[in-house]
Amino acid sequence: MAIDNFVDWRGKPIDKKWHGGVRAACFLYVLVATTSTAMIANMLNLVVYLHGTMHTGVSSSSTIVTNFIGAASGFSLIGAFLSDSYITRFRTILIFGPLELLGFVLLAFQAHFPSLHPPSCDVDGKSNTCVEVHGWNSAILNVALYSIAFGEGCIRACLPSLGGDQFDEDDPVESRLKASFFNWYTIGISVGSFTGLLLIVWIQNNKGWDIGFTVCALLVLLGLIVVASSFPFYRNQKPKGSPLTRILQVLVAAFRNRKLELSEKLEAQQIANGDAVDIDVLSSTEGLKFLDKASVGHGEHGSWSYCSVTQVEETKIVLRMLPLFISSIISYIPIPLLLTLTVQQGGTMNTSLGKILVSPASLFVIPTIFQMVILIVYDRFIVPVARRITGYANGITHLQRIGIGFVSVTLASFVAALVERKRKQVAEENGLEEFGTGVPMSMFWLTLQFFFLGVVDTTSFVGLLEFFNSEASRGMKSIGVAIFWCIIGLASWLGSLLIQIVNKATRHGDGGKGWLEGANLNKSHLDRFYWLLSVLGLVGFLNYLYWARRYAYRHNPCIMKVEGSKNSP
Repeated sequence: MAIDNFVDWRGKPIDKKWHGGVRAACFLYVLVATTSTAMIANMLNLVVYLHGTMHTGVSSSSTIVTNFIGAASGFSLIGAFLSDSYITRFRTILIFGPLELLGFVLLAFQAHFPSLHPPSCDVDGKSNTCVEVHGWNSAILNVALYSIAFGEGCIRACLPSLGGDQFDEDDPVESRLKASFFNWYTIGISVGSFTGLLLIVWIQNNKGWDIGFTVCALLVLLGLIVVASSFPFYRNQKPKGSPLTRILQVLVAAFRNRKLELSEKLEAQQIANGDAVDIDVLSSTEGLKFLDKASVGHGEHGSWSYCSVTQVEETKIVLRMLPLFISSIISYIPIPLLLTLTVQQGGTMNTSLGKILVSPASLFVIPTIFQMVILIVYDRFIVPVARRITGYANGITHLQRIGIGFVSVTLASFVAALVERKRKQVAEENGLEEFGTGVPMSMFWLTLQFFFLGVVDTTSFVGLLEFFNSEASRGMKSIGVAIFWCIIGLASWLGSLLIQIVNKATRHGDGGKGWLEGANLNKSHLDRFYWLLSVLGLVGFLNYLYWARRYAYRHNPCIMKVEGSKNSP
C-alpha cells in the first residue's frame, strides 16, 4: 500500500497499527446489515404498498419498483464519482446517506396521514372505484423513493471500497483479511435480508406501513451513527481529481498523437516528466498500443496533449474490463428472473410449514439462508484448504469464482424447468388448470433451485464485487464498485425486456397469450421460459469464459510462490 495516499480523519498520515484492519471493518458491517434490512425488504414488498395503499395498477406498481431498483444502481455512479474525485468515501456516506433516512421518514409520514394518500377501498374488488395516487401526493411518493435510491446508491458504491481500503493488499496477512472482508460484507447483506424479510415485512403487513417505514428509518439512522462514531479508526483514500477526466484526456491525447512514433522508454519518460496524478504508479503494459501514444512527448505539455504512463494504464484497465462487464450483464440476466419467478412458483404450491403458512415474499428467506451458510463454510473451511493448494489469497481467482456462479445459473434454470414441469403435471392431475393456486405439492421441491441461487450469490455476486474493486486503480475504487452494481441494475432491466419480447413472440392469433401472460401460472408456459433461461445462461457463460481466459490480472492473485502456478483466471 502507498501509505502516502491514505490519511486519517484529520488529514494526517495513518498508523497501520491504529488505523484500518478488522476493527474498522466491523463498524461498516453494521451499516451493511441495517441498510440491507431496510432496503431489501422494501424492494420485495413495496409493490404491495403501491398497489394496496396507493392504488397503482399491477403493471404500474411493478414498473415503479423496477425503476426504483435501477435508480439506486444508477445513482451509485454519482456517489462513486464524487468519492473518488473530490471527497473521501467516508464523507460521501455521511453526506448522502441521510437522504435514505429522509426518504423513509417521508414514506412513514405519507402512510400515516390519510390526507397524503388515497382513501381506502377494495382495490381487487370487481367494482373497483379506487382513486390512484396523483398530484402532490404522487410527488411526495416519488421524492421519497428517489431520495432513498440516491442515498442507498451512494452508500453501496462507497462501503465496499472504504472497507477494502482498510486492508493493505501488499501485506500477506492483510491481503487474506481483505479477501474475507468481501465474504463477510455479503454475509452482512444476507443477515439484513433475512431480518428484513421476517421482521420488516411482518410489521408492514400486520402493524401498518407507517410503523414499518419508521423502523426502516431508525435502522438506517443506527447504521449511520455507528459508522460516524468510528471515524478515528478509518484509513481514508485522498481524492485526486476526476478519473473520468483523466481517461478522456488519454483518449484525446492518443487521437492527437496518432501519427507519432512510440517511444521505447515510456517509463523513463514518465519519471522525467513527473506524474501529475498522485495515485498508483503503473508501469507500461502490452496491448492497446494506440493508447501509449498519449504518453509520447512532442514538445506540448498540456493535459490534453500529453499524459503520464500511469494515466494511460488506468485507461487500459477500464477498457480491458469492459468485455467482462458486458459478458457479466448477459450472464446475470437470468438471476433476478429466477428469483422472482421461483417465488411465484412457490405461491401456487403448498407453503405450509407445519401450522405456519409462509407468505410468498418470505420465500426469499430460503436462498438467503443458503447464502449465509455457504458463505461461512466457504470462508472458514474451503478457502483455507484451497489457499494451500493454489497459493491464491482467495483460494481461487476472482474470475474462477464468478464462472462457478454463472454455471450455477444454468443449473438453477435447468432444475427450475424440471420442477415447473412436475408442478404443472400435478395441477393437471388434480384438475387445477383453471386455478392459480392450491397445487398439492410442497414448496420444498424448490429447495434445489434455491440452493443453486444461493451458490450464485456466494460466488458471482462476491466475485464480481471483489474483481471490480481490486482491479480498478486506487483512484477509481468506488467507480469499480458502482460498475458492479450497474451490472445488477442493467441485468434486471434487460430481464424485464426479455419477458416482454418472449410474450410478444409467443402470442398466437388475436387474443392469444404469450408464455408468461395472464394471472394463472397453471395456464402459462413457465417451464419453456426456464428452458430459454438455461440456454441463455449457457451462452452467457461460454461468452464470459472466452473473455475471462484472455484477461490478465493487474495484481498477481498469488500470496506465495507456487511451482507451476500461473496468473490465469
